[in-house]
Amino acid sequence: MRRRVLTAGGQVRLAALAVLLVASSALAQQVFSPTDASTELEALLNRGHQLERERRWGEALSHYENAIRAFPRQRSLQQRFESARLHYDLGRRYGDRSFRDALDRLSEQKALTLYDEVLLKIQAHYVEVPNWKELIDRGTNGLEVALAEAVFLERNLPNADRQQVEQFRQVLRRELGSQVIYTRKDACHAVSRVAQLAKQRLGVAPAAVVLEYTCGAAGLLDPYSAYLTPDQLSEVYSQIEGNFVGLGVELKTENGALVIVRVIPGSPAQQSGIRGGDRIVAVDGVSTRDLSTDEAANLLHGEADSIVELSVLTPGQAVRQVSVRRERVDVPSIDEAKILDSDYGIGYLKLTCFQKTTVRDLDAALWQLHRAGMRGLVIDLRGNPGGLLITAVEVADKFVDRGIIVSTRGRSLEEDFTYSAHAAGTWQIPLVVLIDQESASAAEIFAGAIRDFHRGTIVGRRSYGKGSVQGIFPLKSSAAGVRLTTAKFYSPNGHPYSRVGVEPDILVHGVAKPIDTRTGSQPPAATQDPMLAAALQAAQQLTAQR
Repeated sequence: MRRRVLTAGGQVRLAALAVLLVASSALAQQVFSPTDASTELEALLNRGHQLERERRWGEALSHYENAIRAFPRQRSLQQRFESARLHYDLGRRYGDRSFRDALDRLSEQKALTLYDEVLLKIQAHYVEVPNWKELIDRGTNGLEVALAEAVFLERNLPNADRQQVEQFRQVLRRELGSQVIYTRKDACHAVSRVAQLAKQRLGVAPAAVVLEYTCGAAGLLDPYSAYLTPDQLSEVYSQIEGNFVGLGVELKTENGALVIVRVIPGSPAQQSGIRGGDRIVAVDGVSTRDLSTDEAANLLHGEADSIVELSVLTPGQAVRQVSVRRERVDVPSIDEAKILDSDYGIGYLKLTCFQKTTVRDLDAALWQLHRAGMRGLVIDLRGNPGGLLITAVEVADKFVDRGIIVSTRGRSLEEDFTYSAHAAGTWQIPLVVLIDQESASAAEIFAGAIRDFHRGTIVGRRSYGKGSVQGIFPLKSSAAGVRLTTAKFYSPNGHPYSRVGVEPDILVHGVAKPIDTRTGSQPPAATQDPMLAAALQAAQQLTAQR
């Protein structure tokens, strides 16, 4: 069994065996005046409701997440986010073959054992003391959403009678409304009772009901905690290891379409001629028009050496058919390392994530740049969603020679750690770090350490503001697992990152076009990228002062 792993990764950017689903952050960090804030909030809610009506739950989830970052105190947005997440997670679970297979094999007693184990993990490791009544309420919300969704009904209640379902929901609320739930044992008894009621009144298998409570308990603790199906757990480990079987692309949803955001260099997708900006319109003859991103991603999954047929649309061209062989893909931590300015010796590298191979990749890139004449360095963390906490510490240790890099504080003493730098192996070159609104968690640990120690200049836009640590816990009673927030992390000066982020020393207001090495083309000149231009200028000034 795998050991628990501590991560500081993002939430909506989710790794998959074939694809990485990417959430747009276009709304993040907009500044609104008091006069137009209410109008903008209303527009955000209306847009969210439209996405919900169209059942585009992945896009709705991303939309509300970004809206909350713009209006963090609006409870209405938080409620819509939680509702969208219930729908989105339900669709992901039932689109996941490993979840469906596990459900088919799960007896009521085994499901209850699984539920109790998840509650035990929450009780032992979650950053806050659990409120058992709230956990039951979250599970009930999840079950009610499931009873209104075709994906659940088709699997568990194919001959559903709407009137019976509504009557059951009323009984459910009545039964649980007056029930006292003070302990984990009380919660298990309550869920067992609900499962029996659902079986008696609707004919739903008890295990399906218990699993909704299990997923609801973990999934709505906070935006980063979740129940992980067996396949999702494997995907998390693949992301940490930096390799997986698939096509080697990142996708995002855009107006109901699947857009290629990134093609991993050397991947099967790149070798097949797929490029960033292309749109997948069909997979093995199945149109993606009416599929969620996860449903389409599931079609892309498959065994190593199997073939998938894609219908790909490049803007301005006709749809073409592309055959891609699924292979094991190694995901590089660094997209490109090169000298940007040979006169000043300014090196550049784009760090895309913090995984097990990152320190090795970084060492190789730094020595490559050193041999090419590097006298100053720009590290690009734009769009970096994070990764392993210890990797962020090790990367910061490459540039900071002493002092605290980051500290974590949890509910129990075992979650309180202080990570410090070591003088050996420190690079002393002038340093500039590029960040944006999508630089999150582990990326913020690195940028925050550089900022607090005045080790370099931070350029760009305020980072995401994700200041919590997650533990990945495999379960004994199942091949599944849970991801739980176990601690908050703080900068060297003791500043929290959560909902605060890292403020740049040089703020770039313009919408920057990040350096794009995703299609194998050369990066644009600095004049095409305001953030890069500002970073290059800062690096030149720092280098000239040496």
